Amino acid sequence: MNYLVAVLQDRIQAEAAYLALEKEGINSTILGRGYKTADEFGLIDPKEQAEKQARLMTIWLVPFGFFAGFTFSLITGLDTFAWAGEIGNHIIGGLLGAASGAMGGVFVGGGVGLVVGSGDALPYRNRLNAGKYLIAVQGSETMTRQANRILRQFEPENIQGYADTTSV
Repeated sequence: MNYLVAVLQDRIQAEAAYLALEKEGINSTILGRGYKTADEFGLIDPKEQAEKQARLMTIWLVPFGFFAGFTFSLITGLDTFAWAGEIGNHIIGGLLGAASGAMGGVFVGGGVGLVVGSGDALPYRNRLNAGKYLIAVQGSETMTRQANRILRQFEPENIQGYADTTSV
């Protein structure tokens, strides 16, 4: 399955492009104010992806951090907290390592999820927020090529094609 997404300046241009595609028998979707939203269409929300990535990283890094902090304290034999005793020092070292793992999961996981998880969805969402409209066409390669020729007549701000490689 192939996708084609064009960014148009205003609603009139988007409707004209939609009608031109419909005239040629090509089904398309308009995204923008008064039409489908990015969420309804299925554009990934980068904030949601960042939260999911941060949660996943935290799940892995907190236990690893605890183990690393405990082991570090055990190997070095540091007596940082004299009041806690030998085992208490190792446990506190583990807890500090777990806290470091949690911070790493939130900051690194969230940042990576925000940058990597969004793909092209973030620029498209920004354009929708700026009041522009998107025309999305989904179909075979020949259909998207034909849609590309039709949409170019309307001088879109941007036009991008995608090939879905996940379905084999």
